[in-house]
Amino acid sequence: MQDKSIFFPEKINLLDCKIIKAEVEMSENFDVNKVAGYQLDNSLQLGFNLEDKLAKADFSINIQSDSNGGNEIEASAGFHLIFIYRVENLEELAIPDKNNILNVNPALANALSSVTYSTSRGILITRLQGTALQNFILPIINPNNLLRSKK
Repeated sequence: MQDKSIFFPEKINLLDCKIIKAEVEMSENFDVNKVAGYQLDNSLQLGFNLEDKLAKADFSINIQSDSNGGNEIEASAGFHLIFIYRVENLEELAIPDKNNILNVNPALANALSSVTYSTSRGILITRLQGTALQNFILPIINPNNLLRSKK
């Protein structure tokens, strides 16, 4: 088990955020007032470059309005965001085992997940303004849930 005391958030720097995909689809006569809720599906994948002390968070989210039949066609959106981080002491926090599989410190994984998700929330708020999904806010969740693989 890895020692959490070697994790220091101050040693993480967000270097880049790229919006790979940002699309919203809605009909011209979509009534935002008829939206009862939203359905969303998201995924987060982490990757590491130990030599350069880099971490990559690849976050995708799909959103669809739920108007309970109030709108003829539901609105939808899809986003794909990539975040690049430099982790000064990555060699202490992501250690390959004998099969070359990385054992990532849980505190590091949680921090990368948290920053990625919360920064994505802000990006979505601004990108969805003036659209049929303008009232959607990415809900607050336990960031560790993003780290569990979906099968």
